[in-house]
Amino acid sequence: MLNRILFVALFSAASFSAIAQTQPTTVTSTSSQPSATKWYDVIKVSGYVQVRYNRLLETNPDLGCDQCDKSWGSGNSFFIRRARLKFSGHLNERVYFYVQPDFATTVSGNLHFAQLRDAYFDLGIDRKNVYRFRVGQSKVPFGWENMQSSQNRLPLDRDDALNSAAPNERDLGAFFYYTPKKVQARLNKVTKNNLRGSGDYGMFGLGLYDGQSANKPEANDNLHVVARMNYPFELKNGQIVEAGVQAYSGKFVLQSTSKGVKGTENFEYTDQRVAGNIIVFPQPFGFQAEYNVGKGPRYNPALDSIETADLKGGYVMVNYLTKVKNHVIAPFVRYQYYDGGKKHELDARSYLVKDLEIGLEWMPNKNFETNITYTISDRRYEDSILRDNHQTGSLLRIQLQINI
Repeated sequence: MLNRILFVALFSAASFSAIAQTQPTTVTSTSSQPSATKWYDVIKVSGYVQVRYNRLLETNPDLGCDQCDKSWGSGNSFFIRRARLKFSGHLNERVYFYVQPDFATTVSGNLHFAQLRDAYFDLGIDRKNVYRFRVGQSKVPFGWENMQSSQNRLPLDRDDALNSAAPNERDLGAFFYYTPKKVQARLNKVTKNNLRGSGDYGMFGLGLYDGQSANKPEANDNLHVVARMNYPFELKNGQIVEAGVQAYSGKFVLQSTSKGVKGTENFEYTDQRVAGNIIVFPQPFGFQAEYNVGKGPRYNPALDSIETADLKGGYVMVNYLTKVKNHVIAPFVRYQYYDGGKKHELDARSYLVKDLEIGLEWMPNKNFETNITYTISDRRYEDSILRDNHQTGSLLRIQLQINI
């Protein structure tokens, strides 16, 4: 009931904002023919394509990573990881829209299907958009790396620990964001200086969403609720540091289970997490760390059942950013750990992940970049079909990216 009341309050406030900003205004023109704004002056089109090859120096073809990259392991070769177009723009000073399809989605082993990633609009309460509502399918404000675009991220994939909270990082819902002008200015500075920020998801965010992940219908009458506080500090030497906390709570219904596996009635489980993050932007040295704990569904191989269990994990990364003439070079090292279930995989597959990644990104110009990463992986992942499945190995991964 509380979730429903919050949703009505959020949506009503957003609707009032939309009505208020459409009130007619008086415009003085020196021309006898008022100039009309053309659609191409408002709508921006951008995007990127990522092509990967993961089989170099591979030591274990049975090692896989379904969440991060389905082209790991035997039976794979060149792979288009993402092929995205972004359509966005300010229709007026208080209304902003964003639509992003992906043309490289894998469905049932088949490649290159189109699927919607984002489709939302922002409604600003004030002209400076300090207060705004976001309605539609968008990123759930949980985690920092989850908010960061894959176009800007140094590691080829998001960490297992926090990314398992919201598969594809997105869901359908309504969110409120509060970003003071001072915070907006600092976030814009990060973007202007190409420091690989995560964007403006508010100094404070609050929202309600379905909770079953993007492009999937709601499976129960329980909405997830999420809250996030993230603040960028600017030190006297110009260094910018972001620190944040976030949490969400709801009920998740498993959509993929093996025949005969035991579980709760209707396979509905408590889904709760809390996380913290600290980000030091590379000027030229950088540092990232995130960690989350919580409860969620997890497969128990000893009982062949899916239970509500504790989860924990995160990552730490050090990186460096430098320019050689017009070439941007960014080496990094990241270690990640996750002990928990993945609700979006078969039987809420049980995981114990310990991965080390050593990588280098090279960008000779703004339209092209390449990333070479050596991954040393130790993963135990089990479900009703995969029993006692412990895989270790290493591989060299290469990604070429075109930015539009």
